Amino acid sequence: MPDSGEAEDILQDVFFDLVEAYRLPKPIKQVCAWLFRVARNRIVDRFRKKREEPLPGASTATGDEHGDHWLEQALPSLDGGPEAAFARTILLEAISVALDELPARQRDVLIAHELEGQSFKDMAARSGVNGNTLLGWKRRAVLHLRSRLQPLYDELF
Repeated sequence: MPDSGEAEDILQDVFFDLVEAYRLPKPIKQVCAWLFRVARNRIVDRFRKKREEPLPGASTATGDEHGDHWLEQALPSLDGGPEAAFARTILLEAISVALDELPARQRDVLIAHELEGQSFKDMAARSGVNGNTLLGWKRRAVLHLRSRLQPLYDELF
């Protein structure tokens, strides 16, 4: 559900579309249905714009290719001075705490795929768990980490 600011923007856009549609030579026969459809389409458009961004250097949709050391690239540089070193320490500690909060299977899949570079195909073959299930576990882990770390990231940067 959009927050109140987004809801106001959507509502404003819908009424703007209504005013624009009023100028068309062909009138709208069912205004309520038209308004509902336009509002729904605007909400869907907002959510499409907010698609999840992949982790830096993360794997492709197949999960078989992997960039090296993406975590190192995502953290502040060791050469960035005392502020960067402090931010790096805080972020690493927060990542550790957030990882400890995860169920074991989610944490293991996330670490195996993102940090160790294992493919979902290989993990599925070794564990006997469906690759889509492993992908779902990783997705839940990423969403948890994102929700836990975003406020800290916003504060530090």
